[in-house]
Amino acid sequence: MMTRRWRYLAAGSVVLLAACVLLAYQWWSAGEKEAELEGGPISLSSTHGEFSLSQLDEGQLAVIFFGYTWCPDVCPMSLAVVRQARQQLSAQRRDKVVPVLISVDPERDTLARLETYLASFGDDFIGATGSAEQLEDIAERYGVVWRKVEAPDSAMDYTVDHTASLYLVDRHGEIRRRVLHSPTSGPLEAALDETLGAM
Repeated sequence: MMTRRWRYLAAGSVVLLAACVLLAYQWWSAGEKEAELEGGPISLSSTHGEFSLSQLDEGQLAVIFFGYTWCPDVCPMSLAVVRQARQQLSAQRRDKVVPVLISVDPERDTLARLETYLASFGDDFIGATGSAEQLEDIAERYGVVWRKVEAPDSAMDYTVDHTASLYLVDRHGEIRRRVLHSPTSGPLEAALDETLGAM
């Protein structure tokens, strides 16, 4: 009886260790790739007029997420995480964090639709979009990928698979941190605390 229990415990420990190693590798590889990302300027039409990173003040950060309004799960979860993380900040620090959704579905995501969609997350959320050429240029520099997936049996016609990371970017287009997708706000809160503290 005890022998079987110890076997289960040992097996569970091995699984837990493997999960920890995998998680550590993901964070390490994300940091390696982050160093290779070019970043750079972003200037797009938005729900708040023309949006440009250069409009940010020194000490401000844009939290940029690439997604789309028809997204069934990852996008609303990520935007909710951004909202929760900002709510944990002091009022002074909250003003330094500008949340931006860049749509990777310009065919359907008009500025009016982006504005309606983002209203449920907060008035400070900016929705931005542009031409296919503009979006492809930004995507290449920020290491973002997406692809349309046909859904003929759905009312949506198609979905879009896309990179789900959050990018902390300053007014110069420097990617200060890339935060991997998480259903909780902890990783983003830690990244914001560290990055804002270093600015």
